[in-house]
Amino acid sequence: MATAAIQQGTKWWSGGRSPFNASYGKIMMWYFLMSDAFTFGAFLISYGTIRFSQNYWVDPNHVFNSFPFAGHTNLPLAFVSLMTFILIASSVTMVLAVHEGHKMNRLGVEKYMLWTILGGICFLSCQAWEWTHLLTGQHEVLVNGQIQYWNTTVAHNPFGPEVMFNGKEVATPGPIAFGSYFFEITGFHGFHVLSGVIINIIMYLKTRMKHFELRGHYEMIEKAGLYWHFVDLVWVFVFLCFYLI
Repeated sequence: MATAAIQQGTKWWSGGRSPFNASYGKIMMWYFLMSDAFTFGAFLISYGTIRFSQNYWVDPNHVFNSFPFAGHTNLPLAFVSLMTFILIASSVTMVLAVHEGHKMNRLGVEKYMLWTILGGICFLSCQAWEWTHLLTGQHEVLVNGQIQYWNTTVAHNPFGPEVMFNGKEVATPGPIAFGSYFFEITGFHGFHVLSGVIINIIMYLKTRMKHFELRGHYEMIEKAGLYWHFVDLVWVFVFLCFYLI
């Protein structure tokens, strides 16, 4: 019985290759992404715990209702929807880059890697504008049933306990925890996007120098793609937690 089990097991894997039908590099990338997912999961679970333990919370439709060069036009979630579209589109171009790599089409890989890099830079630029606006711009605040426009400064978090109104410090109606978690988690995700852009630039340069063509495969593009898709997937959860709920 034991001999038969051993013989049956050797049909599935007898050494000399990966039992997962994947390279060592891909397996290590999956391990890294899994550990990183635990980190993001811990942040979001912590945020959810605080969020649902409060009797009141900020309304994302009033916090995220601005759009570049649109003044005080009320466009709830329009800008962050654009950011999400840009990031998802960059994920599509990454898929196309990997597909061109499978076909050993170097020029195709270069083209779609450039589009992916451009998408990442556009997303980071949008996030930089959003942070700058939240820290220094005007915000709608509901006071005694009336909407007022309050100015904040870099030294005063718009989601914190105090902002400047007519030269005086006044209390905000929202909890300080929202701002703390928002800048921490979106900043951590932004760091991942920045890292992904740098990695993609390196992969693009190596493609142009024909490093992968000489190796006979574009597996490094696939591994960079795994990381980029992970970053996009995490943004879906960040978008859900901060902008929709």
